[in-house]
Amino acid sequence: MGPPALLLLFLLLGDCEGSSLHSLKYFYTGVSEPNQGLPQFIAVGYVDGQLFVQYDSNTRKTEPRAPWIEKVEEEDPWYQEQSTEMFKNSEQLFRENLVILGNRYNQSGGFHSLQEMLGCELTEDGSKGGHWQFAYDGRDYIALDKETLTWTAACPKAQITKEKWEKDPTLAQRRKDYLEEICIEWLQRYLDYGKERLLRRDRPVGKVTRKEGYDGRETLVCQAYGFYPKEIDVTWRKEGEVWQEGTFHRSVAPYPDRTYHAWLSIEIDPKERDLYRCHVDHASLGEPLVLAWEAPASNLVLIIGCVIVALLIVTWVAGAWFYIKNRQEGYKAASRSKPAI
Repeated sequence: MGPPALLLLFLLLGDCEGSSLHSLKYFYTGVSEPNQGLPQFIAVGYVDGQLFVQYDSNTRKTEPRAPWIEKVEEEDPWYQEQSTEMFKNSEQLFRENLVILGNRYNQSGGFHSLQEMLGCELTEDGSKGGHWQFAYDGRDYIALDKETLTWTAACPKAQITKEKWEKDPTLAQRRKDYLEEICIEWLQRYLDYGKERLLRRDRPVGKVTRKEGYDGRETLVCQAYGFYPKEIDVTWRKEGEVWQEGTFHRSVAPYPDRTYHAWLSIEIDPKERDLYRCHVDHASLGEPLVLAWEAPASNLVLIIGCVIVALLIVTWVAGAWFYIKNRQEGYKAASRSKPAI
């Protein structure tokens, strides 16, 4: 079973074109009661957007979701047992916190959810980043500010949690240490274990399509697909200058084959179409792809081409027929001229 839709939304939209080169992220979700097949607790882990581990309250064990996890278990035979124990403790804590929050919000029943989202990033220049935040019923609740070692309450009820947690100054410090040290260490280990998949570089394939708009305008859509890693820079340029006006619908999304797809559209005056170029820059490219809209071949050209091919085929068939006929007639004449025995 995959992660809940809300977690997928956070994963896909949280850093569509972030500057981080590599990331390790965990998403925990607890609900007050099972709902449409969703377990009461589920935890998933991602390296560079690739699911690698999962735990839920139905199986109550850590399940690998990437083949390279076997290498981790070979080096550390206790890995699965320790991670299972960690997730079980989180499950129990989530159940208790859902009861606390239900009482705090005077909720006597119904479906409610608590989410915890944490992770670290390692950028190309070696700098480290991280986040640790919670949401209740799909809304921001509280988040760590690791620079000030304080907690930011997103709603009045979260103020109670903020005051409680800040009574112990070491709580925020331990979270920061985890994000900047332990999390980064594990990220680097996972990248080494799964380097064949995680450190590969797949070149993007690009194309520009066109569709008519309103009021004499038109939209050019620049697409890049089949690339990995996720980070990519797609821009529209007019006469060589980056052009932001009229651009919209920028997104980066995963494909089932573990590559990514990105697109960026721009609304333009058709008279200026030849002035626009799409630039696609990616780690797998020596030079950016420069793409422009190209008109498809006209039907007349295709028809003429088909007619020429048909005539060539007819000519070849006719020539072959005459050749065979002449050979047969020559063979029969020679046979009749031979003397009888």
